Amino acid sequence: MSELAKNMDAYVQEYLNPIESNWQPSDMLPDSTKENFLSEVKLLQEAAQELPYDYWAVLIGDTITEEALPTYESWLMAMDSVNQVEDQGQGWVQWIRSWTAEENRHGNLLSTYLYLSGKVDMRAMAVSTQYLIADGFDIGTSSDPYRNFVYTSFQEMATNVSHRRTASLAKQHGNPQLSRMCAQIAADELRHAKAYRRFVSEIFKLDPSEMMLAFADMMKKKIVMPAHFLREINGQKSSLFEHFSDAAQRIGVYTTQDYVTIMQGLIQDWEVEKITGLNDAAEKARDYVAALPARLERLADRIKIPELAYPFTWIA
Repeated sequence: MSELAKNMDAYVQEYLNPIESNWQPSDMLPDSTKENFLSEVKLLQEAAQELPYDYWAVLIGDTITEEALPTYESWLMAMDSVNQVEDQGQGWVQWIRSWTAEENRHGNLLSTYLYLSGKVDMRAMAVSTQYLIADGFDIGTSSDPYRNFVYTSFQEMATNVSHRRTASLAKQHGNPQLSRMCAQIAADELRHAKAYRRFVSEIFKLDPSEMMLAFADMMKKKIVMPAHFLREINGQKSSLFEHFSDAAQRIGVYTTQDYVTIMQGLIQDWEVEKITGLNDAAEKARDYVAALPARLERLADRIKIPELAYPFTWIA
């Protein structure tokens, strides 16, 4: 981690955009300072009427996930080798803060769109968001940066897939404005995924056995989604995530097959089968990882998705 931190300026420059030239939510939303603001909002609301029920469930769930950013930043700041006092804004602290700053725009944009759409019970959504932040999450990484970077490499790709698909569906339903928003967020997530995959690639060069053991351990635990504790008002922790996941699978936004595909992509990107210098335990871990996608594909074929939509309190 200390070795990678020496190149942090280069990583930030390569994988994050300058704040001065970066897009902002107001670039894609009606401008409340203009005289035509209300007419633009009316057009936005008319386009929103064409989106199906499950789409709204997924879009709101995605937005809540993005809005829970305080949890993700605090978890990354707690990793071993991250010292907020000594770094003074440099090294890993520099990356985490800059990454958070880019990610923060996503929830801001989507939440404002949902408010303007007139289709969402914003109080119910806000309650779910507050619960998700208050409940935190347990992704099985502890404070180990190797496991954390396996998680972020996977999760950023999963988020890219989800936003890319919501963009495509919005376009199909005649909503180019929302499609552009989701596509822009998906592009950010792809850059971030590339960064975390790069970090893992570099760690494999420096500490191959421990990195391989961390990769296998995270695959055994299974990558849980950031919203796995999702709930509605008066609901139990995690009581809503399965319904959200079912909606995403019904409309093809994020499926079990996508999980397998992302795993296969990481194995290929990191050239897992070509890595040398592994100890015996790491060799066994590699064998486990290499065989896992085929096993999961067989399981994916058996999964049955409920056909009936769950009545979310979020949707007005």
